[in-house]
Amino acid sequence: MAENLKEAVLYEPLKDEKVGCRLCNWRCLITKDHCGRCGVRKNIDGKLYSLNYHKLCAANPDPIEKKPLFHFQPGSKSFSIAAPGCNFQCDFCQNWHISQIINEEEKIDGRAVEPKRIVELAIQAGCKSVAYTYTEPTIFMEFAADCGKIAKQKALANIFVSNGFMTKEAIDFASEWLDGINLDLKGFSEEYYEKLCKAKLKPVLETIDYIANHTKIWMEITTLVVPSQNDSDKEFKGIAEFLFKTCGADIPWHISRFYPQYKYTDSPPTPAGTLRRAYDIAKAAGLRYVYIGNVQSLKGENTYCPKCERLLIERQGFYVMKNIVKNGSCPGCGEKIAGRGLDN
Repeated sequence: MAENLKEAVLYEPLKDEKVGCRLCNWRCLITKDHCGRCGVRKNIDGKLYSLNYHKLCAANPDPIEKKPLFHFQPGSKSFSIAAPGCNFQCDFCQNWHISQIINEEEKIDGRAVEPKRIVELAIQAGCKSVAYTYTEPTIFMEFAADCGKIAKQKALANIFVSNGFMTKEAIDFASEWLDGINLDLKGFSEEYYEKLCKAKLKPVLETIDYIANHTKIWMEITTLVVPSQNDSDKEFKGIAEFLFKTCGADIPWHISRFYPQYKYTDSPPTPAGTLRRAYDIAKAAGLRYVYIGNVQSLKGENTYCPKCERLLIERQGFYVMKNIVKNGSCPGCGEKIAGRGLDN
């Protein structure tokens, strides 16, 4: 069986044919013939193998704004790929049919695609980056790494859309080829993470801190606002102040509208007023780039100059309609705009 599998990265062989996985902050101790919490890394005869390396379940070009990344190559396309599995079990997961398939149906579906082919397809589609997304990219790190290294050789950027539960070792492992990340900060209490995500908050906060202050990876943060769960003024203020203190005023924060999904269908969508309240709290806390996502009517997707308030990048949904950023700066007042590859 192992002959057809990819040996995992970031694990430690231990006594009695056990292995210690060091990829995410569950840091699973895995006995022989068993899988880690994600269900896609298995101990076979004392070695850890990836079960989803040859199981690609999504591959298509997306607007980079869909990630969402608004300050990284805006208006470009990103070739987006995924393999099944996740190390979280979020009740509201929008991609549960691929992220939770192992828990729901006890199977791993997908097809084998060579990393070189992924990069070729990205270039053919006119993409400027490859995004590892839809499911948690940490759990298909082996495939992401092989694609990412080739992509860098072809002048493509690499992007993660992640729950932020990776270890510092995993961040260091990816830092040579990973250029950008949108990281979910799902809430600001351990109770929320435990109840709705079957996970923990503290490691996510540590990941944000580590990426912001110890790497060159461009980072943006997204919070899905779930009514009556993580939508208090106290929670919004806590997140905004944490981001300001840890990452600085230029970290983009995407405040996203919730729609009923998966196991969490009894709640209505997030009221527009709640999103606007979160936006105002974030701006008052000093964050210069705050966005409202999943609802177009609030015009919360545009980028404005934080100094003169000039409209710089106008968006409709996931698409850029106008971009007047010049040499990374506001053409009106000359203010430097935070980001990578901002010019149209």
